[in-house]
Amino acid sequence: MTGYVVDASVAVKWLVREQLSSNAESLLDANLTLVAPELLFAEASNALWAMVRRGDMGSADFAEAISVLKDAPIVIPTPMRHLAASAARLAVDLDHPVYDCFYLALAVQEQYKVVTADARFHDKVEGHPYLSDRVVHLVKVG
Repeated sequence: MTGYVVDASVAVKWLVREQLSSNAESLLDANLTLVAPELLFAEASNALWAMVRRGDMGSADFAEAISVLKDAPIVIPTPMRHLAASAARLAVDLDHPVYDCFYLALAVQEQYKVVTADARFHDKVEGHPYLSDRVVHLVKVG
């Protein structure tokens, strides 16, 4: 079975209608295994909270989105502590925040690609000599 590591930028698009939401939703409709580090839930929840804070989402919608997020068909195959050393090495190698590199470390471990809507992260990984095959931008999905 094929699959992807999904990051928080993709998960948020499942919950809030915005550009590329239909691409993100196509991942849910396909026969794919979707995996992520547990970090996804913290990052997506924080992004939704920021929308509440800006007034782009009400508190009831926020609560509903969190409920939907917790039931998303995402497998957590590895505790984050087991990814930490790899994520740290990748962060140094890419000169990119460790948070994103947890997704990349999991992608390397599981032999999947990370699907992301984060252009900065995508471009960093795609431009790397031996990691470029581990990332796909959400625009190319669906």
